[in-house]
Amino acid sequence: MKRLLVVLLVVVLLASFIGCSTEDLLGGNDQNVKSSPPIDSTTPTVESSYVTQEPSQMPGAILEDEKTLSPLEVHFLDVGQADCILIKTPLQKAILIDSGKNSHEDTVVSYIKSQGIDTIDVVVGTHPHEDHIGGLDAVINSFDIDKIFMPKVAYTTKTFEDVLNAIKNKGLKVTTAFEGTNIEVDTNLKVEMLAPNSETYDDINNYSAVIKLSYNNTSFLFTGDAESISEQEMTSRGYDLKADALKVGHHGSATSTTAFFLNKVSPQYAIISVGKDNSYGHPDNLILNRFKNFGVEVFRTDEDGTIIATSDGETIKFDKKEK
Repeated sequence: MKRLLVVLLVVVLLASFIGCSTEDLLGGNDQNVKSSPPIDSTTPTVESSYVTQEPSQMPGAILEDEKTLSPLEVHFLDVGQADCILIKTPLQKAILIDSGKNSHEDTVVSYIKSQGIDTIDVVVGTHPHEDHIGGLDAVINSFDIDKIFMPKVAYTTKTFEDVLNAIKNKGLKVTTAFEGTNIEVDTNLKVEMLAPNSETYDDINNYSAVIKLSYNNTSFLFTGDAESISEQEMTSRGYDLKADALKVGHHGSATSTTAFFLNKVSPQYAIISVGKDNSYGHPDNLILNRFKNFGVEVFRTDEDGTIIATSDGETIKFDKKEK
């Protein structure tokens, strides 16, 4: 009898075991596991929740205008009774306006190299006088040049011929310097030519390329040897001549920087590139007194040596490399 009871008990247990569903054995009870909603076309999958980004949009990438920019530097080199201006842009591009005399070519080339520059993105020979393009052939031969601008005027001197030969031998093409030309070199800057405005002039000086450079809320005006005729053309055409710093025309000669022109520019600073005890009497006392009356602070290469203006886009600071 006891044996029969044991057998019946075993049969009941086996029947109970077999009656359990596979879902119950795997823990698939609805009371313990939350079911996921069905996935339809509007429900993003795990993969679709990640948006593919272009390199410039990735969190670690920096857009060009968000990069840490260097300040704008404008170097007025001490090259005696001559002009040479080296500009280093916020994106480390290089602009050279004029190059001093023939006797300054080694000085100019060495100075540019000392700034860690091997490519000059823009070269401007404002006009073909020797005290502005004398060192230009050496510069062209010593550096990679991207663009070169010169006014459309021939000049029968060996200096001018040497420059043309250097340009030809380097396989460069000259772009005519003329009003309305915009120079694209750095997206942070606006660089525009305001002169020359005419095809012909009696005086070579008035062919000078005049350049306005703007960096945010600061600006510079470089006038080469432009004299009163060119100044009058610029003012009569209604150009925006306002600039914080003026590179004074023709080394401070009385033939440039008329009161009307100076009033239009209304600079805070004036830089005169001039040779010590030069035979021309530059800068003229008339011009110096004019600056004084207008409340303009004057820097001179004959007294201050090489002058470096630095702009952060809001203010301009000046440093002098004493002679």
